[in-house]
Amino acid sequence: MGSDRSRPGRRPRAVPRERRRGDRAGQGRPGHRLSPAPPLVVTLLLDESAQQRFDRLRAAHFPARPLPGARPERARGGEEGVFRLAAHVTLFHALPGAQLAEVRRELAAAADRPAFPVTVSRVRLLGRGVAFDLESAELTGLWAGLADRFRPWLTRQGRQPGRAHVTVQNKVDPALARALHVELAAGFTPETVAARGLGLWHYLEGPWGAEAEFLFR
Repeated sequence: MGSDRSRPGRRPRAVPRERRRGDRAGQGRPGHRLSPAPPLVVTLLLDESAQQRFDRLRAAHFPARPLPGARPERARGGEEGVFRLAAHVTLFHALPGAQLAEVRRELAAAADRPAFPVTVSRVRLLGRGVAFDLESAELTGLWAGLADRFRPWLTRQGRQPGRAHVTVQNKVDPALARALHVELAAGFTPETVAARGLGLWHYLEGPWGAEAEFLFR
């Protein structure tokens, strides 16, 4: 079984949970109390250059959402009371929080493998948003292996292999989505980025709290 691996100078395993919540800017908010066992989200981690590009697009085009419990007048008044998730590639979105230890073990084992390339293959219109599709035989195999191990906890929908993607806009007027799709597709060229590991998060009724990174070799 593999072990958690982090880039030099960052050891998320040794960081108390209260500090892990805001591990990536925009994913959580300081002081937000965890529920007894919030659901777990598993993501694919991309190389920093690709992550930063997708983050910029998402920050520019994804509407901010009110924080749970925020008063509407505060949520409308600026950044206070709202949140934006960083760009992400969701693999599993609602694993049971009570199975945290087992999920960590499975992700550590799955990450004990070489890093691999992923093709950003096209810009896709979602109807009310826009996403970049990702393609990789290695990613398909990785997802299938984890889905088999997590099968008792998956919903019927969660057992189906979805199309890996990074959403940079959602929940907007369809006309805005079409305009952004035309803009991004006009200058798009398929490219290869690197998958560097797996991320594990707590879903905190909106924001996400960082639990761990399991980096590939």
